[in-house]
Amino acid sequence: MPSEQSASSPRLVDLSHTIEHGLITYKGLPAPIICDFMSREESRKHYAAGTEFQIGKIEMVANTGTYLDSPFHRYAEGKDLSQLELRKLANLPGVKISCLGKRAIDASQLADMGSLRGKAVLIETGWSQHWNTPQYFEGHSFLTEDAAEFLASSGATCWGRKFPSSST
Repeated sequence: MPSEQSASSPRLVDLSHTIEHGLITYKGLPAPIICDFMSREESRKHYAAGTEFQIGKIEMVANTGTYLDSPFHRYAEGKDLSQLELRKLANLPGVKISCLGKRAIDASQLADMGSLRGKAVLIETGWSQHWNTPQYFEGHSFLTEDAAEFLASSGATCWGRKFPSSST
């Protein structure tokens, strides 16, 4: 029986999509390879009788599926993921902003949310309904420059979207 969440424990929400062998998650990037490095059958040749293991292998680019971008992704002198402080990225208060059906998300669509200082902001676009379909790659929503500037100046700690980045 599931336990009830106490008032003091954080609510965790998994926003990930399932990544499968061969699934293209972004045009132009290679599909992940998910396979056995060593199968149980193969492991029996290397270990004592009755001992077996499965050792998996995953090969994929870092920008596969749901991930956290660091400044280094865009800027050569920016911090990479290992240099970001976990306490600034995890267990944050959060706010969800609904922008369903919007293509260009601008600052005016984000402005009436109260204080965003220190919060993680999730912008809901509904685009994830197209996950694992050809439509996922075309015509997706994006943040305008003024929206990105608004989020940065508002003190939001991090923000996310469940759709590919705009090429603009």
